[in-house]
Amino acid sequence: MTDKQSRPAREEYGYLCPVDSRWSDNDIYGHINNVVYYSYFDSTINRYLIDEGGLDIHQGEHIAYVVSSGCDYLEAAAYPEPLVVGLKVDKLGNSSVRYGLALFGNEGVAKATGFVVHVFVNRESGRPVPIPGPLRDALTALS
Repeated sequence: MTDKQSRPAREEYGYLCPVDSRWSDNDIYGHINNVVYYSYFDSTINRYLIDEGGLDIHQGEHIAYVVSSGCDYLEAAAYPEPLVVGLKVDKLGNSSVRYGLALFGNEGVAKATGFVVHVFVNRESGRPVPIPGPLRDALTALS
């Protein structure tokens, strides 16, 4: 655990997405299982890309693959606590983006911080492509 004063605050993230925890998210120890945090992160990223960047996850020519991810758990979260995931862009490349993420509870400091790296690819070939314009614009807004 880290000092609460040294943790990121909500204001450091350009996009905030409410997350409804579920009873099944808790594990036998009474807190949300660590793998569920990745699900929250993934859902937040994709919600942003769909809503703000026009990503068509079903029929679009381009999709994004997760190639790297990580999470630091700073404080336990548990159902039914209301949660929010903060999203920002740490690095924007030609075909890839590294997102910075944080999970917040009722307090203004992060319970967990993480990162995800996406590489944008052609759906059919699976080969990297430059990030399409509308998606790049949406990602630039979080840089």
